[in-house]
Amino acid sequence: MSNSLRISAIVTALLLTSLACTLSGTLPLPLPTVAPVVITQPAPVIITAPAPALPPVTITSSEEEALIALYERANPAVVSLSVTTPNNDFGQGSGFLYDTEGHIITNQHVVEGATTIEVDFASGLKVRGTVVGVDIDSDLAVVKVDRLPEGVQPLPLGDSDLVKVGQRAIAIGNPFGRAGTMTVGVISGLGRLLAPDISSGRQFSAPDIIQTDAPINPGNSGGPLLNLTGEVIGVNRAISTESGVNSGVGYAIASNTVRQIVPYLIRDGRFVYPFLGISARSELPLSLIEELNLPQTTGAYVVEVTAGGPSEQAGLRGDSGSRTLAGDGDLIIAIDGQPVKDFEDLMSYLINRTRPGQTVTLTVIRQGQQRDVRVVLGERP
Repeated sequence: MSNSLRISAIVTALLLTSLACTLSGTLPLPLPTVAPVVITQPAPVIITAPAPALPPVTITSSEEEALIALYERANPAVVSLSVTTPNNDFGQGSGFLYDTEGHIITNQHVVEGATTIEVDFASGLKVRGTVVGVDIDSDLAVVKVDRLPEGVQPLPLGDSDLVKVGQRAIAIGNPFGRAGTMTVGVISGLGRLLAPDISSGRQFSAPDIIQTDAPINPGNSGGPLLNLTGEVIGVNRAISTESGVNSGVGYAIASNTVRQIVPYLIRDGRFVYPFLGISARSELPLSLIEELNLPQTTGAYVVEVTAGGPSEQAGLRGDSGSRTLAGDGDLIIAIDGQPVKDFEDLMSYLINRTRPGQTVTLTVIRQGQQRDVRVVLGERP
């Protein structure tokens, strides 16, 4: 069996990510086998995926009471965003109050190109908002308002590392302009990776994405994904669909990513990512693992190190093959003692727990021998 072609991209491309917001004048990208669907509002860009029938959500009476109480506490801090652009296009999205200073968290794609932003609270208060910071790769943005409803409290951020598949997930937002809509589901998956979207300027993959079947539709973008205690565990970002509406696969930015990035957006208007300087395979099939004679099936296999980058300077080794993989690259199995199951684990750790200039210790397997390599992280170019 021949080796797979050399892959120098950071990760194997996933399916195209849709943005769960509405933007007037924007239609789904055409699909070769799916007929266009006519809806009352323009649909987001689409991820092609199966649309399974959604099972009914079963809620006990005690859980019903908890959901009612959660909504009454959280909804006052959830906002609807109405955005106009220089071309007089109109868009809608969601957001939520982050602090008592009037900072609202939402998605970058919701406010992209905005000339005016209207922020509507559940109390009926309507105010103008100003963008103070954006990060295109995480799809996060912060909007500032100068007035808040009396008594409104920010939503607390939970610890997304504690989130478990199967636990309840609650989305509150503005789908199709229906403000204050709450939907309920479960956490369906963790540690998902959303691929780069060069056409929209997203050059790097987004790791540590939460998957949920809580219905998320156009207009939910930027709204909170909550646990039963009312903590924000994610920021709703995208859906996977064939029709432009929810099909049971929604994606949210993990709250620990939000906690890392948002303070820099407020202070500096931007977030500077740490840079390791490697290209790696997201996941290796068993056939290639056997062909390359790798010692284990988990880890991040280094395909290439960036010339002059932090990893090259530290002595990390990429695969020596030119057109095919030779199997002599380093296999990263841990970072700072934390196991690395795949490249997504490595990326999540770097983004959520490190900063440029910080030294990390990579545990690698090289030619059958385990060793530690210390790397001083740079800034992502």
